[in-house]
Amino acid sequence: MTSTQNDNQYKTALIGWSLPSIEAADELGRPFVIVGPPHCEQYAEKYDLPFIAWDFDHYKKHYSMEDVWEQSEELYQLLKEENTGLAVPLFEDTVEWAAAVNGRIKEDPKVFRHSLLFRHKGKMKRRALLGGLKVGVFEEANNKEEVKQFFRRVNDAMLKAGEEEQDPVHVKAFDKAGDVGHRIIRTEADIDALEDEAFPNLVESHLDGVEVSCEVFVHNGTIQFLNITEYIVFGYSMMAPPSPEIEKQRKKIRGAVQALIRAFDIQYGLIHPEFFIDEEGKISFIEVAARIPGGNIFDLIKKTYDFNPFQAHILCSDPNTSEEELQSFFPKERKSKGHAGSLMVYPRVKTIEKLHVPEELEEHPGFDRHTMFTPAQRKVPEMEGFGNPQGVVFFHHDNHDHVREPLRDYVDFDFYI
Repeated sequence: MTSTQNDNQYKTALIGWSLPSIEAADELGRPFVIVGPPHCEQYAEKYDLPFIAWDFDHYKKHYSMEDVWEQSEELYQLLKEENTGLAVPLFEDTVEWAAAVNGRIKEDPKVFRHSLLFRHKGKMKRRALLGGLKVGVFEEANNKEEVKQFFRRVNDAMLKAGEEEQDPVHVKAFDKAGDVGHRIIRTEADIDALEDEAFPNLVESHLDGVEVSCEVFVHNGTIQFLNITEYIVFGYSMMAPPSPEIEKQRKKIRGAVQALIRAFDIQYGLIHPEFFIDEEGKISFIEVAARIPGGNIFDLIKKTYDFNPFQAHILCSDPNTSEEELQSFFPKERKSKGHAGSLMVYPRVKTIEKLHVPEELEEHPGFDRHTMFTPAQRKVPEMEGFGNPQGVVFFHHDNHDHVREPLRDYVDFDFYI
């Protein structure tokens, strides 16, 4: 699909920076303007891309996410001059900014407040609980003592208080994406090791099961397409569509997603929820984001379903996209072209000397390609959480085992030495 309807020719503001999203808007024939970090301006000028520099990091440092509504007036006026009719968030820290712009366009501040449900894990969990979703026990903690009290109460309820091996709990940052700010607490010594910067935070009980994410394209409150991604090794490798044992649960997973959409009153756009599925098939809600997923999941979707999810994101974000356009755009969910997987590679050395890709990997029937390279800057920077991978290994095969096995087996392999 290379063009779409936009009778009024209003511009779509792409809030953040994503080259595939920029290309998608261009391929759709939609007028657009990029609101991106200042360091992207030179690239935009080089390729004659319409660009407004906006220092998201500055506002994040000096203002809370709740303050974004007041701080968005200047950006809204700049976009108004560009005849902007829609704002689409591209990464985590731009969700509330896109919502603030859309709220000002619609003259409805509630649009902005609604976005905070996806950005503040405390608000998110409460909304999920009020909406009837199955969640773990959780509280907001302001200091180490409150985390200790929660840890003790959970283990008292599980009749494990005072035992050598107690049930773990999880500490999560309110507004960080992925695993950033996520700590597993197994002992009170782990709590003592938390830094003051970790507070306030969300603390919650542990849930067991297979972890999956869903990439859900929603328009007018209806699921247009549901992808299910199986996390093979959390933070490192994933596969889409999932293995047959999880695919059998698609109807149940779809029901959980529909319940989530109702609970959060989601009408348009892309959501990226995560769930646990236990041995009995019970589904527990973990969290939900309203932006493009990490882990190269969109690349996996594009490989196996043969449509452009970056285009889908823009189309579903726009209330004016017609049902006819959407029906002709999306394929059938159960008609995938095999399975695709991604393995994110993180150097475990402080200084990279060379890249080592074993022959047996390249000869593996599931191997597709890799993006690893020896960087000019050999020193590996310190990162919070997993950080950014130094390349990705992609797999693809009709047999899911030829994808899942290397995604598991090569997680601990040292590609950088």
